[in-house]
Parts: sequence; structure tokens; C-alpha cells
Amino acid sequence: MKKIKEIIVVEGKSDTLAIKRSVLADTIETNGSEISIDTLNRIKRAHETRGIIVFTDPDFPGKRIREIISEHVPGCKHAYLEKADAIAKGDKGVGVEHASRESIIDALEHVREELLESEDELISWDDLMAAGLTGGSDSKHRREVIGRELRLGYMNAKQLHKRLNMFRVTPEEFEQALKALYSNEEE
Repeated sequence: MKKIKEIIVVEGKSDTLAIKRSVLADTIETNGSEISIDTLNRIKRAHETRGIIVFTDPDFPGKRIREIISEHVPGCKHAYLEKADAIAKGDKGVGVEHASRESIIDALEHVREELLESEDELISWDDLMAAGLTGGSDSKHRREVIGRELRLGYMNAKQLHKRLNMFRVTPEEFEQALKALYSNEEE
């Protein structure tokens, strides 16, 4: 079983169990989206000593937790699960705890690191428009494919632009994701 050096930040006990069945890792549980100051301080200390990987559910509360952690602990690493990989059988919700071992390992192998300071953007808003990722009838679907290819999760156009630059996705990586999008559309 693969060992992860960083401490993985998850939402709850069930997520911890899913992580531990997939990899050797320590976790910190946020206990949902009402993250206490004590928990944020533990996350900050973990980030300073071993590093952290934020691995929350692919839903609105998971997104909110990511934002809170990123605001208080800049420079985090993030792992994203596709929503389809995190849906429970029998419509019992969406979450890391429902993901397969393979999906969890794959997400942890494609971790993205935030940049501490913003630099010049690598991917412009015009690039998104030219690729049909905003303003078109199929833009949502196209963003879903790009988010999956780049392991950034699903987001609206504004969030996509922010994440592409926050995680320093290079123009070459963006172009590769677009090629996958175009080949997907041809099928």
C-alpha cells in the first residue's frame, strides 16, 4: 500500500476509513463545513510540519470547506474526486467515503498545489472563451471534461479561470486537456 507523507484533510470519520483502506496516511477530520478555529490551527500546524492534502467531497459543502482551509492555510495541496466516482449506490449521497480504492488512489496521484502568491495568469479569460468553456450552450459539459482531465473537479467558468491560474496549469497542460475534450466530442 502506498504511503502518503502529507496529512490528508477530510470531512469525517467515514472519509478517514475510506482513505485508510486505500493508502497509508494520517488524516485530520473537519467534522463538516463548520470548521472550528482549533481544527484550522491543527491543519495549519500539519501544513507547516508535513504538508496537507485537502480531499473533500465533490459537492457544495466540500467546496466551501476547501475555500475556508485555503483562506486560512495558503499553499495547500488539493486532491479532487469526480462526482461520478463518489456517488453511493442507492442514492445515499456523494462523498469520499463512497469512492472506490482505485478512485481515491488516482485522485491522490494527481494532487494539485496552490501557489502562495498570484503571478501573471498563464491561461486568460480569452483562452476560455476561444475554447468554448464559457458562454456557449455546451460550455458546462466542456468544463466538466476539462475539470476531469486536469483533476480540478467541476466548476463554473469564473472558478475554472481562477483554478487554472491558482494551480499554475501550464498552457501545454491546458492544450492537452483541450485535445482530450475535442477527441471526446468526436466520439
